[in-house]
Amino acid sequence: MMTPFRADRRRREEIPLSQPSQPPITLYTTAICPYCISAKNFLKSKGLSWTEVRVDTDPAERERMVERAGRTSVPQIFVGDVHVGGFDDMMALHRAGKFEPLLSGAGA
Repeated sequence: MMTPFRADRRRREEIPLSQPSQPPITLYTTAICPYCISAKNFLKSKGLSWTEVRVDTDPAERERMVERAGRTSVPQIFVGDVHVGGFDDMMALHRAGKFEPLLSGAGA
């Protein structure tokens, strides 16, 4: 049987990082993109939520993505208005300890 303290500590640890103060995360994706799937799996593993914009089904959204990101490849990831880049860029930021500060609104 768990003590009340451990139960409280466990609940705190299970609270997702996605909090109201977190800037929104936007992923521009396509259906058959392995890097898109990897990006979503990484965000899910961090307990984060995101908005997915499928550019393979909406040409206007693809144009918007290219306008915002200056790139045509997917995924393109934004945290708030900050362009993170693709999956490899997001992982490089994470390994450098710079992705998590973006989630708290620190900017790039």
